[in-house]
Amino acid sequence: MCLAIPAKVLNVNGSVAEVDFGDGTLREVNVSLVDAPVGAYVLVHAGFAIEVLDEEEAEKTLELWRELLSQETAM
Repeated sequence: MCLAIPAKVLNVNGSVAEVDFGDGTLREVNVSLVDAPVGAYVLVHAGFAIEVLDEEEAEKTLELWRELLSQETAM
């Protein structure tokens, strides 16, 4: 099973973008497969942005991740 997580593009430098996975978790990802301007949400898998997402859908998915992770830490 593959796992991809939405992230917001903070800045782009060539084919590398700094993205925020939420709550300040920042990473650099390769954006050579998509046209991802600053402010866009992308779906990230294995260090690559593989799809540009609708902002509303990305926010919903990030909220689900936050809920899931908070349940994990409560166990």
